[in-house]
Amino acid sequence: MKHAQGELLSIDLTNRTVTTEPIDDLLSEFIGGRGLNTRLAYERVPFDADPLGPENRIYFSTGPMQYSTTSYTGRMAATSVSPLTNGMFSSNAGGFLSRNFTGAGYAAVEIRGASDDLLALHVREADEDGDPVVEFEEVPELEQAEVPAVSEYVETEHDLEPEHLACIGPAGENGVRFASIMTSETRAFGRGGLGSVLGAKGVKALTFDGDADAEIELDWPADAGEIHREAATSDSIMKRQGTTSVTELSNAMEALPTYYFSEQSFEGAEGISGDRVEEKKYKKGTCSNCAFACKLPTRDEERGIETEGPEFETVMAFGSNAGVDEMVDVMAANQLCDELGMDTISCGNVVSMFLQSEDEFGNAELVRSVVEQIAYREGVGDKLAEGIHRAHEEFGAEDWTVKGMTFSAHDGRSLNGQGLAFATSNRGADHMYAEFYPYEYPLVSKEDAFEPSGLDGKPPKIVEKENRNAILDSAVICKFSRGVVTDDRLAALLDADYEDLIAAGGRVVEMERSFNNARGFDRDDDTLPYVDQIEGFDEGLSEYYAIRGWNDDGTVPGYDDVVGPAAGTADD
Repeated sequence: MKHAQGELLSIDLTNRTVTTEPIDDLLSEFIGGRGLNTRLAYERVPFDADPLGPENRIYFSTGPMQYSTTSYTGRMAATSVSPLTNGMFSSNAGGFLSRNFTGAGYAAVEIRGASDDLLALHVREADEDGDPVVEFEEVPELEQAEVPAVSEYVETEHDLEPEHLACIGPAGENGVRFASIMTSETRAFGRGGLGSVLGAKGVKALTFDGDADAEIELDWPADAGEIHREAATSDSIMKRQGTTSVTELSNAMEALPTYYFSEQSFEGAEGISGDRVEEKKYKKGTCSNCAFACKLPTRDEERGIETEGPEFETVMAFGSNAGVDEMVDVMAANQLCDELGMDTISCGNVVSMFLQSEDEFGNAELVRSVVEQIAYREGVGDKLAEGIHRAHEEFGAEDWTVKGMTFSAHDGRSLNGQGLAFATSNRGADHMYAEFYPYEYPLVSKEDAFEPSGLDGKPPKIVEKENRNAILDSAVICKFSRGVVTDDRLAALLDADYEDLIAAGGRVVEMERSFNNARGFDRDDDTLPYVDQIEGFDEGLSEYYAIRGWNDDGTVPGYDDVVGPAAGTADD
């Protein structure tokens, strides 16, 4: 099985030291990316770690596909204990950082401990003696700096473009529980609040620099070239509209959360549709080495807005869920979140909750004001920065979260399989963990599709999709490769039997679950605000557990004997 190459670089912030160690045994089993990160965190982070404490650690890595030149491979993974969900959490981001990370020569980077001073960490290739080269730069001048200002500083002071940089904005420094880590200014390690993990550790920025064009001795099958050609020649609507191409379909299927989840379709959907974002797109956008080019650089000259996106989930959160029917207003909120370093889905939904409490749906000016208040924890933003799960009672709202994470679009009240997948996801209410919604709209062939209502036959497919996506996140391969990176091609790329890959993905999912079980998660957390609206939910959930070989209470057998290091063993 192909896997990432290199050692683990461990950066101790408390003592400002660095060490390396071989991890070939872990790489051969867990490939790289999310799989490798999960295994490292599983072994090294105390199961009772405070997500914002020095005992928590964060891991960055790529996989073997970042040594190729094929499409859908410009991504990398980050993993830690989430301040939002309180469980083990992996995120991945696109852009161009992954090739510069691999150019530095490491399979993974671990950041542990904490710094009293705000730091930028600069990771370079090892020196002539093979010793790691990491600079600990104190950057008090970047305190509360927005993401573009951090990029400008790194380019001016270190001659490195944003493609070399991962950083946080004010939201990460201020402990917003859904703060993102940003790269290439507009690409985000989003959803789980990993930006606040870096902020709590005193890390404002990370740069990686090495020979990004260095050849790694891995042989690639002809499938790699075929995938690249198909990406280049595809006439997919996503090349013009990105994921917003599904907006009006979702609305017609009553799967578009609206007015803080109180409705499932939006009368103003046409104003925030894929056609509207296409009108604002002014050039092509892509990730490293990818010919699919589905990104959305957009601008509105009249209002001076220039951003990337919004993608469909942002259109839902800052559009229909907030009662906003003008694409430029959604673009403005998207731009603010990128600059301040916040997840657009979580931020948009918590703002929508606030709008409901104030009877202010559709007030785009108020939306922008509240977004800024959240990032700096000012006024009402201080409470909203805690996220919906922790704040909803104060605002008289229903708790629209799973495991503390608010819902993305593709409403499970209409797409029942996606509803069950929201519930089982170790990440929380995230549509990409199992990515079941394409089977119910459907966006796949008729032969592969499921009826949207009910759960008959769906639990086995959810298990397979969760396992397969764990492998994509380990390789690391973009999930927009659906239909191009087929099962056979995935197996060929990684030089493995497909069933062996699915089994390896299952081990990643089970490690996440075991770790979370030790933190108190069980069946009671695998639920939905609308659980009574999905016929056979309890039976479907039990079937899911049985397929995985887990206990019917949602725990992994023996989890309490095998999870993580003993409490208190991590660095202070």
